[in-house]
Amino acid sequence: MSKTSPELLREAANLIEEALRRTPPAAQVQQIPVATTRTPVQAEVARLFAPYNGGGGGGAGARRRPARSQVIRRSYTHTFCCLADNKADKVPSIQLKADLLASGLGEQRVTFSGNDNDPMAVTNKLMEVFPKLQEGGGFEFLKIAGSTRSRNLSLLQCPNTGYTLAYLKDPSTTIGQATIYIRPLQQDLPIDSESSGHASGPAISCITCQKEVPFSEMKLHRANCDGTPMQETHREGEGDRCEENDREPPTDRDSVPVRPETSVQSGVEPVVIESGKIDLKELDNDWKIIKEPTLAAQVFKDNLLSEHATGKPLRLKMDVRESEEDRERALLSFYKQQQEWACPLHCTLDGGVGQTLLFEGEPDHLVPAASEVLIESNLFRVAGRMIAHSFLHDGPHVTGLSPAVIHVLFNGDPEMATIVVEDCPDLHIRSIIQMLELEELTQEQKDTVSDLSLSWDLPAVTKTNQRWLHNKLLVHAVIGRTMRQIKQLRKGLKDVMLWPLLTSRPDVVPLLFPKMAGMQFVPQMFLDKITWPVEDSDDEDEGLDIECKCRITGFLRVFIETASSDTLAQLLKFWVGWEMLPSELKVEFSGGTFPSSSTCFETLKLPAHYNTYKDFEEALVAAIDSAHTGFGLV
Repeated sequence: MSKTSPELLREAANLIEEALRRTPPAAQVQQIPVATTRTPVQAEVARLFAPYNGGGGGGAGARRRPARSQVIRRSYTHTFCCLADNKADKVPSIQLKADLLASGLGEQRVTFSGNDNDPMAVTNKLMEVFPKLQEGGGFEFLKIAGSTRSRNLSLLQCPNTGYTLAYLKDPSTTIGQATIYIRPLQQDLPIDSESSGHASGPAISCITCQKEVPFSEMKLHRANCDGTPMQETHREGEGDRCEENDREPPTDRDSVPVRPETSVQSGVEPVVIESGKIDLKELDNDWKIIKEPTLAAQVFKDNLLSEHATGKPLRLKMDVRESEEDRERALLSFYKQQQEWACPLHCTLDGGVGQTLLFEGEPDHLVPAASEVLIESNLFRVAGRMIAHSFLHDGPHVTGLSPAVIHVLFNGDPEMATIVVEDCPDLHIRSIIQMLELEELTQEQKDTVSDLSLSWDLPAVTKTNQRWLHNKLLVHAVIGRTMRQIKQLRKGLKDVMLWPLLTSRPDVVPLLFPKMAGMQFVPQMFLDKITWPVEDSDDEDEGLDIECKCRITGFLRVFIETASSDTLAQLLKFWVGWEMLPSELKVEFSGGTFPSSSTCFETLKLPAHYNTYKDFEEALVAAIDSAHTGFGLV
């Protein structure tokens, strides 16, 4: 009778148990070595993989390994910045970082090794990298608080065991890859750049200030170079050769309408020195201590121009009879060149402005145009050179720039800029942002706002984030989309070496970028500048008698005397191309139908066929309203 598989297995198991019971204990002991005998290959494999076995021949080694692994020895690399002030709570400026680095402090990449739980592993290494830190009586760690754009520092609380590598690696500290700032605990650390001894390599002459700088420090020097030539330091010993001693103090220019509250708003009063008590023979670089910003700017410009008076002249030649495209190409090609922009300027006009829109928006809310073509062509750096060059030679200014753009242009925090909805030049985007000012949004409005926010990597609108999203969209629309243009403008201003003046004297900035609302014109300012036609002039006035000439010039005088400040500003833009009074305004007669102007020659051309003032006024107003050019159009 056949048996099933389970029955056979059960019978085999019973036979094995019975055989084991019959075997004596001594025999079982003798069988153990035979059972554990291994071949050489098996022994080698067992030795190699002993750490991964819980028992066997490698058990003893496996039991000793956990005791050694409790001491964690791994390398850890992070960026640290050692501060000198024991009360510092702000991220140091670029200049301060340079001074700290030259003093053996500043920013360094530090690599730690040793026990993660030993605070001395951190302390000893930091004392090795920053030897001066030993004089601070201890130290504490800080990191940037809030967003990455913030300059505020917050304290990293020291644990009871002290700062350890384990603490720095702990995700709960939210340090991540952020720079850790080291602040001395009890007293300030000395800053002595002469003792740093980091300079190496041959001396190289700076192309901006001509100063000899060690090879290893040239990058740092270029980042902070203010453009002041080295010859400046030798002037005291060359008094007999210095022609500036015989110059007369420059008088205030009435052609620049400046808001009277400019210096008060800036809040910058370096030193109280009255303009009437200043002797320019003693000034030289002391423009920083002059109270009046207009005079301080003039002294800085005079010094800069005199220092480069013997340099290679800048030569610009343009035929105004050519097409607008050719004139624009000539102007842009001139400012795209790398030159010493403070050297003498020789401009030749053989015979009109272009139509490249660089700034867009409302008056006093202009922002750089968001055009990829302009950005890729580096035209905003060219515009920065033009603006600074014009200011250096007392030319016209860019008026009506948004205060938020000016704030960021001079290294202000975009999150701290005062931005209003009028600063957004795109009316469609502005209307979407204005929806967030409503108490309740319809579903359609929510979808419209969410589409815009998601396209700018911002969350969709909800009831709780409505106000926050309004601010974020406004910042991105005005600053985020123009950040590259602003950086190019900043580089252009630095190229002409105006940056030291503008950063040291913020009260001069409104002179470079005046507000259109603050440009108040009065009739007398125009009448004092006008050069009226004379009887023997070469105008297109053949056949015109003196009575006709007097009638037309009288109409113009009446128009100027009765016009408002805004109308005079529009007339000035039509006359010379911008809202900046030149040294002379010319009037000529022409045979045209409507008044016209030659902005390059600052000349207003008037037809002589008007018999009544009403006809003259209507024609002149029509001509003014048809002009849409200004300095914003280069």
